Amino acid sequence: MDDRYAIIEICDRMGWHSDRREWDRATTLFSHKVLLDYTSLLGGSPTTVTPKEIVDSWIAVLGGYDTSQHLMTSHLVTLEGDAAECTTSFQATHRLDNPMGSPLWRIGGTYRFHLVRSTAGWKIDELAMNILWTEGNRNILDIAAERQAAKATS
Repeated sequence: MDDRYAIIEICDRMGWHSDRREWDRATTLFSHKVLLDYTSLLGGSPTTVTPKEIVDSWIAVLGGYDTSQHLMTSHLVTLEGDAAECTTSFQATHRLDNPMGSPLWRIGGTYRFHLVRSTAGWKIDELAMNILWTEGNRNILDIAAERQAAKATS
């Protein structure tokens, strides 16, 4: 498989597997340590985490939504030997029926992926989200997390 195609496929699979709650498959996309930067969404600082920690954090919120859809487009890939960078535009739609207003929350922006070639193929070792806009009911983020926490304890 062509490197550029393989890199785009790995990046797209991140959204695909998380939307389908295929957590084990999502975990395989990452290197053993990942520099994760969600500061445009959550504040704080970028942090180095394991694939399991990333996916566990997604389960804690995404698992509480009725559904989600992450779309990525305009992939720009730069290859440098066994390393690559892929920048994409994205829209993420989250749906959760709730008594607090609209069931939808959308985020638009860019993802920057850094990947390294391994014996198992390309793996994401850095991921940065840059939010450019949002619309809808951001409150469903907290409601989804509370809903998922209640599921986990029952």
